[in-house]
Amino acid sequence: MASKCLECYKTQRYVTKTVLIIEDSKEIADLVSLHLQDLGFQTTWISDGNKGFQTALSAPFDLIILDLMLPGMEGVEICRRLRTEKIKTPILMLTAKSEELDIVLGLELGADDYMIKPFRIRELIARVKAIFRRIESTAETISSKQDEPVLKFGELTIDLPKRKVLLKNEIVDLTAKEFDMLHLFASHPGHCYSRQQLLDEIWGYQFEGYDHTVNSHINRLRSKIEEDRSKPRYIQTVWGVGYKFMEPEEWVD
Repeated sequence: MASKCLECYKTQRYVTKTVLIIEDSKEIADLVSLHLQDLGFQTTWISDGNKGFQTALSAPFDLIILDLMLPGMEGVEICRRLRTEKIKTPILMLTAKSEELDIVLGLELGADDYMIKPFRIRELIARVKAIFRRIESTAETISSKQDEPVLKFGELTIDLPKRKVLLKNEIVDLTAKEFDMLHLFASHPGHCYSRQQLLDEIWGYQFEGYDHTVNSHINRLRSKIEEDRSKPRYIQTVWGVGYKFMEPEEWVD
């Protein structure tokens, strides 16, 4: 009886979750699909990069599992184009490559997590569940802050419930990770974050040695909100430590 209740819980929890698997290996796709479907996920498998990209654009998915090496269009290019098209669906990248450059590039382009082949299916399922837990946690945080005032710092306005940023009353187009990073900074003005702390807070997993990812996101964020990137006002560098948001006494123009 307890076993049946557990199965019902798993199915009910993930029954509305849809996962697009873009992977040219049928064996891997079948294995991943089987285990996800066992949890109640609905899966769609595409083996070609071009078709996978079009499928991701044509229908809403809750998660995309994306191989890097694909016929037609490679996974990195798919990720880049999806983010350019403002598709914010979480992306879990699969790669047979272990070079740091490939991993960093995927994260910088907007991937939420990655796994290196060969991988254990239990670990992949754990990563998928972790992604959905982070999404649920973010939704709960936004819901709990619906009545909070909009954050304003001089000419910069951050609306958490709407996930909208304005600079001089003009909308600033940020990626999901850029917004999360800006909100983290703005919610703790004056607090200094190391690069590793930012990786842990924004990407949601422990990993050392990927400072380039943080640096790239900081540079892009500054290019969108700072009047002079060489003399940043909002996101300031604390040499030898990391980054911090402007101090409270600096809020007034």
